[in-house]
Amino acid sequence: MPMLKTKKAKGSEARLAKYGVFFVLPFLLVYLLFNFWPTLYTILLSFTDLQGFETKMHFVGGVNFANLVKDGNFWGAVINTFIMWGFNFAPQLGIALIFAVIFTDPGMNGLKGKNAFRAIFYLPNLLTAASVAILFRSLFAYPIGPVNQFFTKIGIQATVMRGDEMVKEGLNFFRSPAWSRGIVSFIQWWMWCGQTLIMLMAGITSISPSLYESAVVDGATQNQQTWYITLPLLRPMMVYLLVTSIIGGMQLFEIPFLLTDMRGGPDYKIRTMVLYMYNTAFQGKNRYGYASAIAMGVFIITMFFSLLVFFFMQDRSEPKGKK
Repeated sequence: MPMLKTKKAKGSEARLAKYGVFFVLPFLLVYLLFNFWPTLYTILLSFTDLQGFETKMHFVGGVNFANLVKDGNFWGAVINTFIMWGFNFAPQLGIALIFAVIFTDPGMNGLKGKNAFRAIFYLPNLLTAASVAILFRSLFAYPIGPVNQFFTKIGIQATVMRGDEMVKEGLNFFRSPAWSRGIVSFIQWWMWCGQTLIMLMAGITSISPSLYESAVVDGATQNQQTWYITLPLLRPMMVYLLVTSIIGGMQLFEIPFLLTDMRGGPDYKIRTMVLYMYNTAFQGKNRYGYASAIAMGVFIITMFFSLLVFFFMQDRSEPKGKK
């Protein structure tokens, strides 16, 4: 009888399993149509000279990639991307880690308003990039935006030459490469710090409380618990955050595109790789083939640095067993 029941159970599972295809099929079709095929088509285009309103494309081999390697504009965009990503991710991870340790401290369980603060911290992540860009463009507007009005009241103004005399006026933030990069980095930090905080808190709460209890018995301080227990056991989450941040940072587009002149000004100092790709494909001569090569370059760079993160953040503390 038990054997008969087992066979019946397996038979019913097999009959039900075939219906799972119908649930997976919509996702599979959408993926093939809007993700897999465009990826293959981009790879194909990167080996052609398609541009403008032409419908015929000619195979040119690796010419686009050879030009990409020698393209100073592309490598300038690579540098810009890494600068803005670095000034965004470093404070984002540091500040989120500090708050994650504070919020997961058992001694903070009775703190009033803690959950409300978490929600407020996460709210910027729910805003669209377009609305955030418009908001910050208004805040830092020249010459009488709210930030300029505040700076004027505390005596911070730009000195410029008007005719034969020197006059003071508001700062033109989006004419300064340093200010523009700083604003873009701050926006990215402001939008994504809440997400990083939530992920780090999830990682910390998954650590067994018995480890901390043992550390307290052994006389470990709060700082020692954080340094020797929390941080080492957060390594997998750190790797995940770093890799996803690299992937997102290398695709930085909306904020630099909407914040200034849609070309990465001033002096192309906030022109990212994806923004350069967009300008190449959809502005000017519409060089679709070369823009596809840029997209492949972005993919290779992102993959390379993601693999570096996996390699250098591997846990090498445990010796490998002998075969």
